[in-house]
Amino acid sequence: MLGRFFKSSAHPEPPQSESDTLTEPWRKIPWGRKERDLQVVRDYEPHNEELEQLRILLHGPTGSGKSSFINSVDTLLQGRMTCQALEDAVSQETFTKEYRTFKIQKDGPETMYPFVFTDIMGLEKETNQGVGVQDLKLAMKGHIKDGYNSAETVAKMREVRLAARDLGIPQLAVLTKIDEACPAVKEDIRNVYMSKYLKSQMELFSESLGIPVKCIFPVKNYHSEIDPDDDTDTLILSALKHMINLGEDFVNRR
Repeated sequence: MLGRFFKSSAHPEPPQSESDTLTEPWRKIPWGRKERDLQVVRDYEPHNEELEQLRILLHGPTGSGKSSFINSVDTLLQGRMTCQALEDAVSQETFTKEYRTFKIQKDGPETMYPFVFTDIMGLEKETNQGVGVQDLKLAMKGHIKDGYNSAETVAKMREVRLAARDLGIPQLAVLTKIDEACPAVKEDIRNVYMSKYLKSQMELFSESLGIPVKCIFPVKNYHSEIDPDDDTDTLILSALKHMINLGEDFVNRR
């Protein structure tokens, strides 16, 4: 199965006040229960015996943090900082140059989790740069091999979303760099669902692409940290669990 998931970045103007927060969170998140949710992922096995692994395809604007998200999931599951997918902190152009699949080690070098991530070139504004929409459509059908070389504009992402819909492939959006987007979240990541600004941006993203807000997950990728953080992991876990659940629903209804 080729799972199809959106990834985008939050780069609007930040709020003027760090106190621009709600009195109550608008979405509940299990802070402090990381180990319980982590065990759910560790215990996961596909219900469909013919399925070896779920395949999760990440795509989105250049610089939105697709490779960083893969490394952040790997860090979460390994319990230490990892850098399996190459990242670039300087270039404004797409750093990923080919279609590549990443497996995550589980109990030992020969044991892997039953889900993989596929990283691909970022979408860019110019139609002749970055990954092409047609390439993404082929990827969703499983017609691109590892090593294949090939917008920030909402139109490109919307076109891919509609193609995924036509194939019956579930879609989920991950909004990254939430600490850069909102000062209150930078101060304390637990303010993520208290932030009026992030809530409004998630609603705007939903309206632009047609993805329900319940399928949009804000996360902070690991960037400057040298050790994992439970709260950062909790948000990544929330997105990862829903990816697995959507993938399971897809393969079991075919």
